[in-house]
Amino acid sequence: MYAVGEKIVYGENGVCTVESIGPLPMAGMPKDKDYYQLVPLIGTGNYFAPVDGGVYMRPVMSRDEAEALIDAIPDIEPAICNDSRFNHVDAYYKELFRQHSCTVLVSIVKGLHSRMTDRKSRSSRAEATMKRAKDMLHGELSVALDIDVKDVEDYIASRIAELN
Repeated sequence: MYAVGEKIVYGENGVCTVESIGPLPMAGMPKDKDYYQLVPLIGTGNYFAPVDGGVYMRPVMSRDEAEALIDAIPDIEPAICNDSRFNHVDAYYKELFRQHSCTVLVSIVKGLHSRMTDRKSRSSRAEATMKRAKDMLHGELSVALDIDVKDVEDYIASRIAELN
């Protein structure tokens, strides 16, 4: 069980802070089942997730894991979908997001960046998918590295530059 104040990765929503634990604060809901009230690090609103399961949750990676991931970025293969049918492309990325892996998020960003550069055009769908992957990745890295989320991209770039 997670504790109030703890930051966790919640499903495909990215990093959230556990705001409270208890029954749902809504009329007519059973009072014998506990839920996490989760507030996203990036974005607005609240999520309510049952304490006893069903939804993917995990602790945020450690600082050492974050730095190892960043060091591995140059060697991570880009995720590229060669199918041009929108529903197949959407299914491809949905399946990748379901893996809940930061390495996969890096591969999505690298693949979409490459695709948009090669085509010299931007699709709103590709941009939205890349933003989602970056938000999830940068959110977790910011917590693990204890830096502001808007500083993550520069941190990644400087660390990779040091490796070369």
